[in-house]
Amino acid sequence: MTDEIFDVIVIGAGPAGENIAQYAREGGDLRVALIERELVGGECSYYACIPSKALLRPIEVAATAADLDGIRGVQLDAMALLRRRDRWISGYDDAGQAAWVASAGLTLVRGQARLIGERRVAVVTTDGESGQGRTLEARHAVVLATGSEAILPPLYAAALPWSSRDATGVVEVPRRLAIVGGGVVACEAAGWLAALGSEVILLVRDQRLLGRVESFAADLVLAAMRERGIDVRLGVEVTGCRRPEARDTGLGRIHGGTVELDVDGTTLRVDEVLVAVGRRPRLGDVGLEAVGLDDAAVRAGAVPDWLVAVGDASGEPQLTHWGKYRGRVLGEAIAARVAGRAPAPLPPLVPLPQAIFTDPPIGSVGMTYADAVAAGVEVAVARVPWAAAAGGALARDTVRGAAQIIVDRATGCLVGATFVGLEAPELIHAATVAIVGRIPVDVLRHAVPSYPTASELWLRMLEELPRQLRDPR
Repeated sequence: MTDEIFDVIVIGAGPAGENIAQYAREGGDLRVALIERELVGGECSYYACIPSKALLRPIEVAATAADLDGIRGVQLDAMALLRRRDRWISGYDDAGQAAWVASAGLTLVRGQARLIGERRVAVVTTDGESGQGRTLEARHAVVLATGSEAILPPLYAAALPWSSRDATGVVEVPRRLAIVGGGVVACEAAGWLAALGSEVILLVRDQRLLGRVESFAADLVLAAMRERGIDVRLGVEVTGCRRPEARDTGLGRIHGGTVELDVDGTTLRVDEVLVAVGRRPRLGDVGLEAVGLDDAAVRAGAVPDWLVAVGDASGEPQLTHWGKYRGRVLGEAIAARVAGRAPAPLPPLVPLPQAIFTDPPIGSVGMTYADAVAAGVEVAVARVPWAAAAGGALARDTVRGAAQIIVDRATGCLVGATFVGLEAPELIHAATVAIVGRIPVDVLRHAVPSYPTASELWLRMLEELPRQLRDPR
């Protein structure tokens, strides 16, 4: 077969792949192929961020309304909630996203791609005659944007448990559901599945939830979960899993008969089990061996200059917005390299923000206190309750939450922030801007928050800092 020649070949049309393809093309008018074996738009659009938030937002609004004196008779309509989810994922139809690819001047190739040599990719296509193959060659770069896949420990494999895809694609709501894991996926899924009517048991090996956020934030989420009737069991180990009648019934449907889990010497019987113990880069079937590489080399960045990894596949944080950001940066860098110019300089510090849509939700960015201590940074910490701001106190009649900032004493600049409370993810971007811009807190105190809004939390936290930081004169 004759190779089809492109300037850049991107394997994977999720958010990171779309962004690096777009920015590479726009930055240098390059010919770019975008290869996708499943749905254009990737995991985020159909199985993760979009469907989960489509489910969680009405639940959050209903909970807020039910907690406000003056509103009566709030209830969820489970079927309408699932229909809303289906609208947001376009019924698993990617025609709209494929149309965007064409409008961006990119060439979409549907199929399974594998490296077969330096800058060469073989594709078993699915957009034409079944089983047909194409070979593509890149003049300048091949990009691995293949995303990640859910980790399924062998202990659970024979039971055909739910993955995060089943949880977001739920069709049949289990009467009794065990969730194994205590991270973001486990905690968010517990929220919407409990609201849909499941009796949820959360089995967490660690002694806390959400191990990568501040402990006070995790504690607030834990208390709220238990208050809503979710059975959270910390420090437990699942040592056995059996389901004699396991069968593949389809996405979001109960996969057979009763599941038996051995948990710390007792047997737990549930209708379904969701295994949410993490994800790993999906690199096992992309042909790394053909160019003398393996997964570890990609994660370490030990790859030839024509090969680029981005998004979850790179081993960097598995967050859509981070993958998109890195896609923009790396796409521009590829275009600059082709044109023989230097890439645009990056700011000295680009912190990682995260939004977790639990109840209460969490917005965080930059270092935690433990991160700062480990890095040897001498910091000042200011934390205030959510009700310290009139806007926070007015948001619900029962106010739960807190806000915290971490300031480097040497520079007077913010290095981390965590907000936990209603609409917290919408507030965290101000902290992101402050960290990227290296704005000292004695300047931030002149950014006047509107009254009565939750943004007043900034004023309250700044007032809690030592005076020499607030006014170094």
